[in-house]
Amino acid sequence: MANDADTGGNSVKSYKLSPNEYFSLDVQSGGQHNQGRETDSGYNALLSYHLSEPKGNNLFRIGTSTGEIRTKRRMSDNDLKTHPLVVLVSDNGEPSLSATVSIDVVVVESTADIQTQFRHVPIKEESFSDLNLYLLIAIVSVSVIFLLSLISLIAVRCHRTDGSFSRYSAPMITTHPDGSWSYSKSTQQYDVCFSSDTLKSDVVVFPAPFPPVDAELISINGGDTFTRTQTLPSTDKPMGRMQQGNIFRMWIYLLFHVSHIWSLAAAQIVYSVTEESSPGTTVGNLAKDLHLDVQELETRGFQISGPNTRYFEANVKTGILLVKDRIDREELCSRNVKCSLEVEAIVNSPLNLYRFEVKILDINDNAPAFRIPAIVLNVSESAFPGERFTLAKAFDADVGSYSVKGYKLSQNEHFTLDVQNGGEATISAEMVLQKALDREKQTVIKLTLTAVDGGKPPKSGTLHITVNVQDVNDNIPIFDKPLYKATLLENTPHGATVISVHAQDLDEGPNGEILYSFINHDSDNDIDKFAINPVTGEITVNGELDHEKSNAVEIRVQAKDKGANARASHCKVLVEITDVNDNPPEISVTSLVNVVREDAPLDTMVGLITVRDNDSNKNGVVQVRIVDSVPFTIKNTYKNHYSLVVNGILDRERASQYNVTITATDEGVPPLSSTSVITVHVSDVNDNAPHFKEPVINIFVKENSPVGAVIYTMTADDPDVDENAKITFSVNNNHKNNLIGSVININSDTGDIVSLQSFNYEELKTFQFKVQATDSGVPPLSSNVTVNVLILDENDNNPTILAPYSEHGSVNSESIPYSAEAGYFVAKIRAVDADSGYNALLSYHLSEPKGNNLFRIGTSTGEIRTKRRMSDNDLKTHPLVVLVSDNGEPSLSATVSIDVVVVESTIDIQTQFRHVPIKEESFSDLNLYLLIAIVSVSVIFLLSLISLIAVRCHRTDGSFSRYSAPMITTHPDGSWSYSKSTQQYDVCFSSDTLKSDVVVFPAPFPPVDAELISINGGDTFTRTQTLPNKEKSAKGMGMGFHLRPHYAPQPVISWNSGCLTEAQLETLQSGESRQETIGKSENIEG
Repeated sequence: MANDADTGGNSVKSYKLSPNEYFSLDVQSGGQHNQGRETDSGYNALLSYHLSEPKGNNLFRIGTSTGEIRTKRRMSDNDLKTHPLVVLVSDNGEPSLSATVSIDVVVVESTADIQTQFRHVPIKEESFSDLNLYLLIAIVSVSVIFLLSLISLIAVRCHRTDGSFSRYSAPMITTHPDGSWSYSKSTQQYDVCFSSDTLKSDVVVFPAPFPPVDAELISINGGDTFTRTQTLPSTDKPMGRMQQGNIFRMWIYLLFHVSHIWSLAAAQIVYSVTEESSPGTTVGNLAKDLHLDVQELETRGFQISGPNTRYFEANVKTGILLVKDRIDREELCSRNVKCSLEVEAIVNSPLNLYRFEVKILDINDNAPAFRIPAIVLNVSESAFPGERFTLAKAFDADVGSYSVKGYKLSQNEHFTLDVQNGGEATISAEMVLQKALDREKQTVIKLTLTAVDGGKPPKSGTLHITVNVQDVNDNIPIFDKPLYKATLLENTPHGATVISVHAQDLDEGPNGEILYSFINHDSDNDIDKFAINPVTGEITVNGELDHEKSNAVEIRVQAKDKGANARASHCKVLVEITDVNDNPPEISVTSLVNVVREDAPLDTMVGLITVRDNDSNKNGVVQVRIVDSVPFTIKNTYKNHYSLVVNGILDRERASQYNVTITATDEGVPPLSSTSVITVHVSDVNDNAPHFKEPVINIFVKENSPVGAVIYTMTADDPDVDENAKITFSVNNNHKNNLIGSVININSDTGDIVSLQSFNYEELKTFQFKVQATDSGVPPLSSNVTVNVLILDENDNNPTILAPYSEHGSVNSESIPYSAEAGYFVAKIRAVDADSGYNALLSYHLSEPKGNNLFRIGTSTGEIRTKRRMSDNDLKTHPLVVLVSDNGEPSLSATVSIDVVVVESTIDIQTQFRHVPIKEESFSDLNLYLLIAIVSVSVIFLLSLISLIAVRCHRTDGSFSRYSAPMITTHPDGSWSYSKSTQQYDVCFSSDTLKSDVVVFPAPFPPVDAELISINGGDTFTRTQTLPNKEKSAKGMGMGFHLRPHYAPQPVISWNSGCLTEAQLETLQSGESRQETIGKSENIEG
């Protein structure tokens, strides 16, 4: 058989034998293109056709493999006019199943009488395809567009009909709190907005009849003023049509969205490129088809990834997919009809993966070739016509229409060629002996077998056949059956028996002894995996079987006798190799993001994983899972492609990296599995603020410490790393006059707190400030801690003697009577020490002249007393020195001198009171608060007085301004208003307003008899007359009004004039000849 690496339509379809007079070619097809249909597969679906004719009739024959019915000979007069034929179609299964069909062949005189009847052949309808879906979308879209068009047309018609009536809408009269009122009648809707000082508005609407008639409107307000409006006949102008433009825009909008819906029905991106295309050949515009911005391709790292990167590359400047290397379809896809490469494109920021297919189109770059250049056939001269001889198959690396399509045999009188089409299998050819051989005439026949492919122009290959005509060995070995079947597991051991074939030869002696062998003209490696016993015909396993490489092997076995002119026959052995779960899944990581931020959201893609299992069926179905409990999960993206995504909260402080163990297990028995470990590093995010160990820090500093000394070093912890953990310190200074900044300074990097001055415990005992620790992350995080600085006292102050003995340079003297008893109180020395604690604990010591022991002093109280009574030997004046010392280290002291004078009696004792200076305190905070309070009260009082005066003055002015001049104002749209009030109103119209007629009349204050006539451009005049009213003083200014329709008014067309004063208004009234009194209002509001 000829071998063709292509499949399907590109595989071998037929054989041709060179012309000869002895052999013909019988091509046997595998049955996939027969007229009969078999739902089984393999050899169970291999059909054969047999013809049954009436007895004695031998006019027709049928191709056993093609099912074609042809005539054997020409018609004769003895043949019947109608030939009932029965066709038997049987498969090759065990037991064989069959079906029959009856055909009546009618013989007619001429071809003009032949009428072909076309019968309806039921075709199995395919399932709901994409085309059905597109047709359904088209039908629904057209239906929706039609329905919307119909609704739009009806809406436009209804709107036009309503518009013709709405032209005659009701007029509207509006009053305002200042006494003015307005009348309006128009087909449009107006929005009236009043200023913030508007209090009330009354609106009364009167409907108008259709068609309009002359009408009159009577309005009487609270000032006994009535107005009559009479409308003269006028001609209305037809309204314009405004809907045509809207209908056109609506159609454009609908068509745009329908086209957008069609554009969404896009299939997967598939490109096509022919094999052997030169590098740089354009495959397609990848950026355009993937909707990517060409300007961002280079910055986002756009590149081609996956296993087929060697063949394609992307131009990051244009987004064009180009051929990178030579593409050989036969090398990539071997004999597969469909040859496509899955290509992946990756972009970053954010990471995304795009998959598309590139179909590799075959070209006719390979000619058919035979694996051997020539074969030799030994044919006995006694061979009968119809005997078949197998020929080698031609091999064409191309597929489809470029594969081997047929065979031709050189012209001869003995042999013909029978080409057998095997469908999905290759086309084989057999040489059939057509005419008996005669060795005495021709001993050797030279033939040429030509294999032709389907290219344009076609390519061909030849095989030289040498036929040696041998002498008679008139019986050939015959096998028990033409086809043997066997089934093996792919792990069957070497030497195991597959099947035994058996043939018989009716000859005797060497001509009847049979030797079995394989026919392997193609040097097929799969056949080399088996061996046959030449004597017994037992076939055994001779190599390693692999279901993944070949799931079935077809072996041709030859039985040949040992005669001088050996004759042989052959049979087919089909060995099916069943799959065994012998391939564990293979896990490969195609793309991996090494570092993931710890604040990555859920479903963030970390890596792309591909899992393959070369086994088939359930043995190749793989389940992928993550073994450990990690914040990641596996998601299936496409077939055997998976993505590793974030499935939980990441915290770098708890785990800086994860070893994700992925296990892939197939569903075979027993199941096989493989494991892969992926390391994912978690990058730090500044999510932790610096932390102090203590909420409050107490620092103890001795007074008089040197300036610039480090009194404390601040420390803080930050669980983040790198810049996020780099901490700087600063003083959070919220104190007045920047006190802390002048006392201490902190090193921002080391946290050392340095004193900027020497502390004095007597002036500052303690102070507090806050230190802020800030990291260097983005954004930075910080935390505060309270720092208390406690000054420790040093003995740096001498005791100070208090009054009355503290005056510098003064002579201190005390007098005691001569009769003083022992323990007499002489004086008390008082002293203080600015230090604290033991440094301020004072002791008193007395020093007397030598030999004098008259006085003693209390060491803790400082009281000087006599030890004994006076004697005549004692001096009259006793100079004493009192030493006051503190308890510090070293001890400091102060002295004071006192002269004690002894007098005769107590009368002579005079106590001297010395002036003791009192240090006046500085300006305190209390004084500041009192000053602020006095100023505030004064300012409030002054503002209240000014406000009261302003209010009184404003009321006085308002009483005069109330009687302001009236004003009549016209507007650009033709309306005009009359107003006499101190308030101002803002009238705003909506955007669709075309025309408005507004007339405003005020209620006069104080009311006087008056008359106002207003004539507009529409031949409509209005007269307003004020009647006497006796109840004005009781009703007040808050009167309302009531309007009562007499005749429905016509639309008012106003002046386009300026403002009228009262004088102009009176002139206008005096010129009017018509004076009519309509009536008074019966309903006046209080």
